[in-house]
Amino acid sequence: MSDTTLPHGGLPDLHGLNAQLARNWWLIALRGVIAIVFGIVAWVMPVSAMLSLAFVFGIYLLVDGVFGIAAAIRAATHHTRWGVLLGEGVLNLVMGVIALAFPAAAVLGFVLVTAAWALMTGVLMLTAAFRLHATHGRWWLALGGAVSLLWGVMLVLGPLIGALVLTWWLGTYAILFGIMLLVAAFRLRAQHHI
Repeated sequence: MSDTTLPHGGLPDLHGLNAQLARNWWLIALRGVIAIVFGIVAWVMPVSAMLSLAFVFGIYLLVDGVFGIAAAIRAATHHTRWGVLLGEGVLNLVMGVIALAFPAAAVLGFVLVTAAWALMTGVLMLTAAFRLHATHGRWWLALGGAVSLLWGVMLVLGPLIGALVLTWWLGTYAILFGIMLLVAAFRLRAQHHI
């Protein structure tokens, strides 16, 4: 029986989970260090970080495409619908090749998708805000929608600068996340021998 099995109440055995995390504190610390290193690289060499992420995404698409095609073949051998699976697998292969051949285009595509998301979110938030009563936070919701619209417009007008800013945000997130993991890891380490 594992330390983290669910006892009769269906709740996790927190003592066992705590003990397991304390024993493996160093894995959490390692994750924190890796996150911090990635965050620093994203800040110091943002173009390299962006292109590396596009490369990893391209590899992911290729692997996913192969698995999608394999699933289509298995579906076809069992005489079930397979066309959509094959289409998705081929699309992922093509997009993976494009991302690997033109990583800057993959980064640009991500920025433009983010811009479209920000613009749509802004419009929807503004629409919702003007249907909300003023005492319920209408202006805060409207301000959030306006900020989202502004961010979307800025990404459309300057996608390369937008990619740089997104990379820096990702780097900042990674550094903060890594610090939190390191703090947690050393708190766990202190509990390991208790």
